[in-house]
Amino acid sequence: MSVLRFDPFGDPFRQVDRLTNQLLSGTRTPMGMPMDVWQADDGFHVSLDLPGVDPSSVDITTEHNVLTITAERRPEYQQAQNVLVAERPQGSFTRQLQLGDTVDSENVQATYADGVLHLRLPITQAAQRRRIEVQTGGGGERQIEVEAEPAEPTSPSGESTQSGS
Repeated sequence: MSVLRFDPFGDPFRQVDRLTNQLLSGTRTPMGMPMDVWQADDGFHVSLDLPGVDPSSVDITTEHNVLTITAERRPEYQQAQNVLVAERPQGSFTRQLQLGDTVDSENVQATYADGVLHLRLPITQAAQRRRIEVQTGGGGERQIEVEAEPAEPTSPSGESTQSGS
């Protein structure tokens, strides 16, 4: 699984273009959704900050090993109302994650609580760590017999007691 890094500083020219477009058009461009990704024994976990997002607006899809998360935050005020300050990002948010072959995309689970979307991406059976037991062939334990030549008797001092001819 590869994750595109969230860089709050990003490309300065892209940020200037975004701000210029916001000022000239009078509309707000939504910011990205920050996330944390980690791996545990049961698979990968992804937490995305989506405060103020209606859970029914969250759409999660997988296609060709790409997980796409889309959510929308709508303003609480009407367009005709006199808005004094509007600093919270609004609009549609999208984030994509490239999944590897080890992720079981058929069994992804998603929960949303307290403004945080949590995804659990399980690992496929083939990619999970497992212990392989070593089998012994042909009936278990073997005894090895070693034929040795008779040892020469030795004296307590370590010298051979046989006399040479």
